Amino acid sequence: MRRPIVLVPACTRQIGHFPNHAAQNKYVNAVVLGARCMPLILPALAELTDMEAVLHVADGVMLTGSASNVHSDLYGQPIRNPDLPLDAARDATTLPLIRAAIKRGIPLLGICRGFQEINVALGGTLHQAVQELPGMMDHRDREDDSLEVQYGPAHPIYLTKGGKFAEMLGNPEEITVNSLHGQGIDRLAPGVTVEAVAHDGLVEAYTVDAAHGFTLAVQWHPEWRITENPDSMKMFLAFGNACREFQARRQERG
Repeated sequence: MRRPIVLVPACTRQIGHFPNHAAQNKYVNAVVLGARCMPLILPALAELTDMEAVLHVADGVMLTGSASNVHSDLYGQPIRNPDLPLDAARDATTLPLIRAAIKRGIPLLGICRGFQEINVALGGTLHQAVQELPGMMDHRDREDDSLEVQYGPAHPIYLTKGGKFAEMLGNPEEITVNSLHGQGIDRLAPGVTVEAVAHDGLVEAYTVDAAHGFTLAVQWHPEWRITENPDSMKMFLAFGNACREFQARRQERG
């Protein structure tokens, strides 16, 4: 049996004189090494994306993190800081993709920006600057730190007892994660279940109740040095197993 195909939506990037569609190596490697699937990078073509064509071959979808933020127009707020990067083409590609994947029962994993995209796609909202809220910690990394420090352990998160995510990891009460985000969940989308929170109450992981297949969204970056983190390997393996099950069911249907 071939490896399941996991769609990895690209970001738009200006590289030199030319615009590009790009996905970072660490996400691609996580699909290969952690989920044991085959990544297929999906260009951010917005309304030009043929959803029927791409979902016809997809056994899973993984939404990556990014330097860009989900445009606040999409959840009914004005832009708080116009200096922060946006990626309208990615927004216009991923939000319809999310809704279509959930409808079809295609396994879905969201990381950082992807975590925020799923919430917005399903009707939730975001805080645009978590660090400015009373009682909330600063979840951002510092750009002048090395990558090892930026992606290093930052704070614990507390897993929902009896939750799907806790069960996936062997039912620990807490795990330690990295933290590289300024935005975060404000209002959860309808039909979403919290799977983990930080000590300031910010949602760090959730699943989608209405989804027929595997769904998991996490605010941190489990793809970083994935083979060195047992929790990340368990998470990606569970996602990969769900992709294999979806692939097998589709083959049975012909």
